[in-house]
Amino acid sequence: MAGDGKRGLQLRSLIKKSGELEISLLDVPTPEPSADEVVVRVEATPINPSDIGLLFGAADMSTAKASGSKDAPVVTAQVPEKAMRAMAGRLDESMPVGNEGAGVVIKTGSSDAAKALMGKTVAMIGGAMYSQFRTIRAGDCLVLPEDATPADGASCFVNPLTSLGMVETMRREGHKALVHTAAASNLGQMLNKICLKDGIALVNIVRSGEQAEILRKIGAKHVVDSTAPTFIEDLTAALIETGATIAFDAIGGGKLAGQILAGMEVAANKTATAYSRYGSNVHKQVYIYGMLDPGPTEINRTFGFAWSIGGWLLFPFLMKIGATDAARLRARVIAELKTTFASHYTQVLSLQEALQLPHIAGYGRRATGEKYLINPNKT
Repeated sequence: MAGDGKRGLQLRSLIKKSGELEISLLDVPTPEPSADEVVVRVEATPINPSDIGLLFGAADMSTAKASGSKDAPVVTAQVPEKAMRAMAGRLDESMPVGNEGAGVVIKTGSSDAAKALMGKTVAMIGGAMYSQFRTIRAGDCLVLPEDATPADGASCFVNPLTSLGMVETMRREGHKALVHTAAASNLGQMLNKICLKDGIALVNIVRSGEQAEILRKIGAKHVVDSTAPTFIEDLTAALIETGATIAFDAIGGGKLAGQILAGMEVAANKTATAYSRYGSNVHKQVYIYGMLDPGPTEINRTFGFAWSIGGWLLFPFLMKIGATDAARLRARVIAELKTTFASHYTQVLSLQEALQLPHIAGYGRRATGEKYLINPNKT
């Protein structure tokens, strides 16, 4: 790596037509910035579930093997034959990884907007962040407060804007309270802080007593454990109390989405003035935005006909609401960067350490409460 940033290491993921995943580090030239671009020395970039999806693809990581050297490690794993069709669009294409990150601007283009960022600590979004250096449009950089470190700002796009986007969706679609699954995650904790600050009722669904305690410690009022024998009763009681009629589900597969809709129907019927064989006319909405369970979504239709299940993704949502409202959400993230939107990390890894099998096993679990950060320039 050149000290001036002309070249640097970049983490790449390749799925070969032979059915093998290969993850490696490449020494690549850093593109010269055009007039409206800057070069950022990347010092912090999180490993989000969406990054893991690109990093591993459909590979069976229980087959992972390490080779190469300490400075240039290589990890390979097998992609099951039945999963290869889903990978068709990326076969034999070496892909850079990392949705978001933060670092220091070390070189700029000639425009005033670019030059104004020289030496600034900025957050970025736009892919290829698992790189020592990243050339990016000045307009895609968010200047961090002077007292903020790259680690403070590394996760200031995906999780903060997703949690704000959920609340914005709730308001735009006429709901008054919401439900969130896998709720003890970094994102879930941010959503709790938003709802507490904004006076919004939130039903948190977690998967253990330990996760429930994490949320209660930050002030969450409605926490239900999906592994408890009284889960359905607890969920229904929380839905009755809050009147929540929209849910955001990170699990995806299994029965949970249907159980939430069924509980919403029971809650709606508590206030119904007349019986209807078609169920309540209160619209109930579940948005699936993750796939912690990649299996089928199982729906037992016991909740009438006023319901919907759909997908929800951050970037299409931001495009839908437009630049002005998206900028409003980003401004709130910066204003509350060290409070509402603070992220906590289990471990900080170098690029080489990110390709060590024990670390892959750690962040590959995508365990609630565990979040890993890569510092591409960590020595």
